[in-house]
Amino acid sequence: MQRPLAEVFTWPHDTPQLIGSRCGDCAATTFPAQSRCPRCGRSSMAELLLPRRGRLVAWTTQGFVPKLPYAGSDKADGFTPFGVGLVQLDDVIRVESRLTENDPAKLAFDMEMELSIVPFYVDDTGDEVMTFAFAPVSDSTDSTDGR
Repeated sequence: MQRPLAEVFTWPHDTPQLIGSRCGDCAATTFPAQSRCPRCGRSSMAELLLPRRGRLVAWTTQGFVPKLPYAGSDKADGFTPFGVGLVQLDDVIRVESRLTENDPAKLAFDMEMELSIVPFYVDDTGDEVMTFAFAPVSDSTDSTDGR
C-alpha cells in the first residue's frame, strides 16, 4: 500500500499538484497551505493548486547523511545522495523541493521542471510513503500549457 508523506499534494492523481494557499486580502501565496497570511496576518487564505511545471532557479546535492534517524532509516548504509532545488512555478511562487536528479552536471539554470510523486521510504507497517519531487522535463518542446 502507498500513502502520501503529508497532505501537501493531490495524490493519487494522474496529474498531481502541490496544494498552496493565497491570501484574499494581499494576494500573498504560500506553500504549503497556511491558515493565516504571513504577509498581512489575516485569516483570508484560500486553497490554491499550484502549477505543475516551473523553472529551476538553484540546486545542490545532499551528499551526506542527514542526522540519524532520518525518515525511514536508522542507519547510514542505505543512504543515496539526492538533489535539492528551488523551482519557480510561473510567477506564482518559488518552492524548495527534492529533485529526481542528483547529478549537478545534469541540471541547468532555467531548466524546465515538472512535479512528480516518488517513493520516499517504507514505513514500519510496510507502507510505501510517497513524496513530491521535481524532475527535469525531457521533452524539449518547452510547452507551458501542460499544467
